[in-house]
Amino acid sequence: MSQTAVPAAGASLSAARRARELTEATDGRAVDVLVVGLGATGAGAALDAAARGLDVVAVDAHDLAFGTSRWSSKLVHGGLRYLASAQFDVAHESAVERGVLMERTAPHLVRAQPFVLPLTGLVSPGQAALAWAGFRAGDALRLSARTARATLPAPRRLSPVETRHLAPALRPGGLRGGLLSWDGRLTDDARLVTALARTAAARDARVLTRVRALEITASGARVRDELTGEEGEIRARAVINASGVWAGDLVDGIRIRPSRGTHLVLRSEHIGPLPAGLHIPVPGETNRFVLVLPQDDGRVYVGLTDEPLDGPVPDVPDVPETDIGFLLDVLGSVLDVPVRRGDVVGAFAGLRPLLDTSGTARSGAASRTADISRRHAVLTSPDGVVSVVGGKLTTYRRMAEDAVNAAVDARGLAAGPSPTAALPLVGAAAPRTLAALRAPRRLVQRYGTEAPAVHALAGRDPRLAEPVVPGHPVTGAEVLWALRHEGALDEADLLDRRTRIGLVPADRAEALEAVRALMGEAAPLV
Repeated sequence: MSQTAVPAAGASLSAARRARELTEATDGRAVDVLVVGLGATGAGAALDAAARGLDVVAVDAHDLAFGTSRWSSKLVHGGLRYLASAQFDVAHESAVERGVLMERTAPHLVRAQPFVLPLTGLVSPGQAALAWAGFRAGDALRLSARTARATLPAPRRLSPVETRHLAPALRPGGLRGGLLSWDGRLTDDARLVTALARTAAARDARVLTRVRALEITASGARVRDELTGEEGEIRARAVINASGVWAGDLVDGIRIRPSRGTHLVLRSEHIGPLPAGLHIPVPGETNRFVLVLPQDDGRVYVGLTDEPLDGPVPDVPDVPETDIGFLLDVLGSVLDVPVRRGDVVGAFAGLRPLLDTSGTARSGAASRTADISRRHAVLTSPDGVVSVVGGKLTTYRRMAEDAVNAAVDARGLAAGPSPTAALPLVGAAAPRTLAALRAPRRLVQRYGTEAPAVHALAGRDPRLAEPVVPGHPVTGAEVLWALRHEGALDEADLLDRRTRIGLVPADRAEALEAVRALMGEAAPLV
């Protein structure tokens, strides 16, 4: 990658490219695969199909990562919790996919994150022993997945002094030590989806946001351009429904039981330094934790809940006060500094698209959403539409591969096996290469080998080196890059997904004017 403001070849998404490719997609010629939904799984399916040499169109009614894929804990889990519920295949699959992301496909976006489980008076010796056995089993999963020890260090026991060193915010009274474990941490889930979509685009997939699928069949979809209101048809030899919690709206017979996972957003200065994240045991639960997740942008996420959602599925889920209260209560059980409702500067909730196999949709307390398997399913309707549901962010690549396999088999497409387990995403490179890039470390962790190109924009115009909002590291250069190369079309795309400034409403409001000004300046170029 050169040190100039040039993106990866063919990977730029822009308003102009979208307009051109939407016209091509609706010109009456059939493509090989139409993917509906551009979350992690849909973008992954578009990449998988394009990497096999298939002609691909992928659409979303909103933006990249508009739904569940931007509301995760920003973690790439190794499957530890699935061992506890004897879901050994899901646990192993999670560990394998974690290793793929960390070592091959996205080492710029995923790195090792230490976590401390504090051993307080609320954790009995028996519970501590069970947790330690779980962490050892998680390390065995790492070994079985052939992930290097250099990528994920071994778990170990901590003294009280070591525990407080890694988590100074903990209450010292009654602290008898801690347990240190490691997992994969995403720089940002929405950035992963953006990288997937751009990597697919570099392989000639047409990635079309703001294009709503009104009706789908095995031979294509009737669609509407949400920017103009114009309707058209995309013909396809195979159709993959990857619309997550909305999958049942497009294909009859699919029952989704959404589960709401809520996170709080705090300012990091309120809690103080957190060299490691925290696993806080939920009182009364044997295998459930609240996570405290320090970020690189001056924020801390605290999550998450697991509650069933009743009623219609919203575009953006609300966060109920009961969820906020629950998370604050668990947080208060271990922290020395009180965290009150007024300290919560933002909150977000995502909906897990869990497959309801109970026979009755939303069957109530008979089966808690926390107990529903996270195993994904690929379903082919009687007329041949392939739907992929369930699963989780960590295993998006395997879900996408399985969905494309099913589409290839169902429709008799000529395609070889998936190459995506060894296919680096846009920006990916070996750690040594990333470390040698002439760009700030924060940019490298967000853009990988494209970081010098983003940094060069700021070098040409000092205004672009300034933060968009005081106290947050995102600069005007990053906003301009998102407009020119990452398919952002409006303020919401920029604030809520490409940069995540919008996770704090006050920051979003303050940044809005600056972002609109940058959009006006960039308009002739995108």
